[in-house]
Amino acid sequence: MVELHPKISFAKQCNLLTINRNFLYYNPVPESVENLELMRILDEKYLETPFYGYRKLTVYLQSKGYAINEKRVRRLMKLINWQTIYRVPKTTVSNPEHEKFPYLLRSLEIVRRNQVWATDITYVPMDKGFMYLAAIIDLHTRYVLHWEVSNSMDANWCVKLLQDTLQKHGKPEIFNTDQGSQYTSLAHISVLKDNEIKISMDGKGRAIDNIFIERLWRSVKYENIYLQCYEDGKSLYRGLQRYFEFYNHDRFHQSLKYATPASMYENAKTLVE
Repeated sequence: MVELHPKISFAKQCNLLTINRNFLYYNPVPESVENLELMRILDEKYLETPFYGYRKLTVYLQSKGYAINEKRVRRLMKLINWQTIYRVPKTTVSNPEHEKFPYLLRSLEIVRRNQVWATDITYVPMDKGFMYLAAIIDLHTRYVLHWEVSNSMDANWCVKLLQDTLQKHGKPEIFNTDQGSQYTSLAHISVLKDNEIKISMDGKGRAIDNIFIERLWRSVKYENIYLQCYEDGKSLYRGLQRYFEFYNHDRFHQSLKYATPASMYENAKTLVE
């Protein structure tokens, strides 16, 4: 239980202690034991075969001895935010209620920090449930600018993450996302437009367009999440806090010529420098 100070609000206590309230409020979303097992298998399978659809995944799970139908597989895929990579036609039909934006990164040379930021949400398996992790990275340096955990994928959560990152690091020239409802929401789009940031969105079904953050998810899952089996929001937050500190400041990246993201971000040029 969280002890409240008689004169200081809970929010102010967290600010004074630099504690994020999410890991105190949020608990893992419960599911049946078998569904959690299946979701964990699907999550690992996504990192191997992100091009699989629900039909192939149903056959795959049935081959492993699970009595499961396509309807259940599709539900579990939605829960873990599976976005199948597939070839898309040259034209797509947009939802009239959600504004879509073109993908701006194709053939773009990314040569400085804060030129392009990207964000995404991934599923986090836990001991007795699951949560979600969102992060924003600088594509030139691979630096994880900010991250948060939640037990739901709502737009307000993503807006808060964006606002906090802008306040801490300034703003990018381009911000890249997928076409998820969180990112096409009016609230999220408005923050970007108000800050005069160019909006870029992956093509539908083209997770490969956001390849750098997909590589981040592979690293954080294989190097931390799958090894820890976190029990609650507090242990998850603390564990990820340690991991991202390591990822930014101590983990050497071959793509960065064995530099760290933090050293690259601190030394890289911006547009105005």
